[in-house]
Amino acid sequence: MLKISRPFVAVVACVACFALTTCATTALFRDGIADADRPSSKLKGVDWDTRGQQAFDDLANYLRVDTVNPPGNERNGADFLAALLASKGIESESIDHGENRASLIARVKATKPNGEGAICLVNHIDVVTSEVERWPPERGPLSGAVVDVDGETMVYGRGALDMKGMGMMELHALFALIDSGVERTRDLVYVAVADEEVKGMGIEAIVSDEVWPRVNCTHAINEGGIGLQDAIVEGQTVFAISVGERGILWSRVIAEGPPGHGSTPIPGRAPEKLLLAMNRFDAWRDKPRLHPALYELLAEVGNEAGGVNGYVMQRPFLVDRLVMGRLQEKPTTKAVTNNTVHLTGFWGANSPNVVPSTVWAQYDVRLLPDTSPEQMKLELEALIKDIPGVHFEVTETKAGSFSDWNDPLFRALQRNSVAGIARAIAGPIISPGFTDSIVLRRRGVKAYGIIPVAVTASESSSMHGDAERVSRSNIRRGTMVLAMTLADVASVAPTTPASAR
Repeated sequence: MLKISRPFVAVVACVACFALTTCATTALFRDGIADADRPSSKLKGVDWDTRGQQAFDDLANYLRVDTVNPPGNERNGADFLAALLASKGIESESIDHGENRASLIARVKATKPNGEGAICLVNHIDVVTSEVERWPPERGPLSGAVVDVDGETMVYGRGALDMKGMGMMELHALFALIDSGVERTRDLVYVAVADEEVKGMGIEAIVSDEVWPRVNCTHAINEGGIGLQDAIVEGQTVFAISVGERGILWSRVIAEGPPGHGSTPIPGRAPEKLLLAMNRFDAWRDKPRLHPALYELLAEVGNEAGGVNGYVMQRPFLVDRLVMGRLQEKPTTKAVTNNTVHLTGFWGANSPNVVPSTVWAQYDVRLLPDTSPEQMKLELEALIKDIPGVHFEVTETKAGSFSDWNDPLFRALQRNSVAGIARAIAGPIISPGFTDSIVLRRRGVKAYGIIPVAVTASESSSMHGDAERVSRSNIRRGTMVLAMTLADVASVAPTTPASAR
């Protein structure tokens, strides 16, 4: 049953984990092209069970490679991937970052170039830390343990979903395309980066003037969204494809005043000034608005769901009137309809009886694509400009960005993600966090984020959490989805259309 008071809360929460994002196929894809007429039809003969098992086995071994960040040690993972590529005769290049850290690129040339730009298959090698004692026995973060659970064969390990699993699906999708013998019209570039989870050192090196000419893609598939079962409507699976991310204005509010003894309250000291500034930030409110991508995602959900609620979700003016208020009640949905100013820490206290001369509060400010970091900086500075001894300091900025989803690659991801799944829909979403795609867009790349697996809420919550895992069936299907997508946008269509046959 659809609950209009809780639209896409679970979807947004899942997309937020990365940095984190159709109705019936015949209704959504009205391009008049039969499946048998698409280039991907040439992959129908692939033994996907064998290919999926190979990807699953390689993932289990990859999860045993320690690339926990910090400290990273991503060269261990880059070497592992380089060996797999070499086994297929594919040369790769290591981008050295020092201290046993490296990224990797491998370019597979088109066999029948048509002049279109390359497509990057982007993933990151590093994984986040874990509380090992909270994981099941013998299924730890570096175990790569393969276990049968409720009729599904699962592999456990940090990175199973975020994002070594995706990296392995991309790799084997590339292998499947090569092994099929299908003529490839576009170069495909496998890009595995270091340090996505902390500072983004790897992707910054990739887009540098020195390295980018060897990558130089026009499109990219990366992490972002995921398929979530029962996300909005019971019985419906939603594949949220991230087409954009919010930007950041990481900052501090710093207050200064005369130090002194804590026993005597004296006005104008630094902690008092800081509290005044923080109260103003806390009282600040942004005007909520939905990005066009979110209207489209809700419309796809409503189109499949039908009924009165489905009617509402397909009409933006009704969403604004009847749904927007509910979206503001949940932090996960408010994060994609507003700029947000989030207090994340303090500094400056020495001891209870000493008033410090300097104290500061730290803020994670996130920005919708329509708000620049400079705009928000000016707005926040105006809130505290009359408080003497208080100033605003920016530590890092990234402008939000999005890619046009009226694009063949997006449509191929959308179409193939839902293929074969009853009541599955796919649509665009703006991620509340950011991924390496935000950096790629600075180079003009159209970047789309989707891990094409369908997971339960419990499996989704294991990303950055406990007992991270993914099923063999999901790795098999995700590999097939990515290979079919690449075939549709980077290979030659059948010479004789099915309609003619």
